[in-house]
Amino acid sequence: MRGLGTFINCFGVLVGGALGLCLRKGLDGRYRSSLITVCGLSTLLLGIAGTLEEMLAIKGGVLASHKTMMILFSLVPGAITGEALNIEKHIEEFGHWVKLRSGSGNDACFVDGFVSTSLTICIGAMAVVGSIEDGLNGDFSTLAAKAVLDLIIVLVLTSSLGKGCIFAVIPLGLFQGSVTLLAGVIGPLLTAEAVSNLSLVGSMLIFCVGVNLMFDKKIRVANLLPSLLFAVGCAFIPLKILK
Repeated sequence: MRGLGTFINCFGVLVGGALGLCLRKGLDGRYRSSLITVCGLSTLLLGIAGTLEEMLAIKGGVLASHKTMMILFSLVPGAITGEALNIEKHIEEFGHWVKLRSGSGNDACFVDGFVSTSLTICIGAMAVVGSIEDGLNGDFSTLAAKAVLDLIIVLVLTSSLGKGCIFAVIPLGLFQGSVTLLAGVIGPLLTAEAVSNLSLVGSMLIFCVGVNLMFDKKIRVANLLPSLLFAVGCAFIPLKILK
């Protein structure tokens, strides 16, 4: 059944959120503050690991980095496009709308939890590739594995930031469901090089989410989302400088 992977992934997010809320009820502010720091640190390391995995390679017995120019060709136009569209503002406005509709008007962490969790579980090659495999072949194994990872991530985030994290299931379902429906169009564009670029830039954006969580900075990560499209496009530019 095509689309089953997204349902499984969404179910994992809901389960993780429910468990996180149960854990949150027994914690006071001091513990929640520590959990936010732990979430930020874990997200930072997740982003660093994914970035280094794609940037570093052994060439001639020597560890070397590559794709530096690809990163610039992705992030610079991506940031300009994202700022022009003001994606971050629109996502936050949607978060505020969900907050009011869910009766969470007094939850000061709702929007931050919603935005941070949405970005963490939606960004990355696993979400895109898994949704395409589901759409083309009905193979939901990648998204099933992602569901387990997201369950843990959402559990920890919800226990620290509250129930706004659970509503990240909405953009997750819309995004992965759309990719599944358009798999026939998107699939041919995701060459091995494109997936590698997508994973690299996606990991860098996840790192930025971790910075926001851990250091209370305000990197407008959502405004960097168009960088993912430019990263895929760079795979089709026949320039060695981007490799």
